[in-house]
Amino acid sequence: MTDFPDRRTPEVWLMPVFTPAPGRAQDLRKALAELQGASRDDEGCLQYTVFDDGSRFVLIEGWRRQTDLDAHNEQAHTRDFVAVSPDLLAERFTVTPVTPLA
Repeated sequence: MTDFPDRRTPEVWLMPVFTPAPGRAQDLRKALAELQGASRDDEGCLQYTVFDDGSRFVLIEGWRRQTDLDAHNEQAHTRDFVAVSPDLLAERFTVTPVTPLA
């Protein structure tokens, strides 16, 4: 068996998933597009891309370090999205931490 090098870094990678409420997919798409545009300019953002799989939206986001993610979560654009999201979602969004293989 091959030993893989330790790839742990201070980077933080997350995969939030958003399921739109019935009839709200376009509104959710618009809100996520606005959040994506603003978040990409946040300090320490490595990746912030929303994908549409036809029934839900998946976000892949990467941050240089936890403090950058914490600062992003305090930004007005993030707080505004979190405030309006209950009206756009069928259920509370989930956030899964992920780790790149290499």
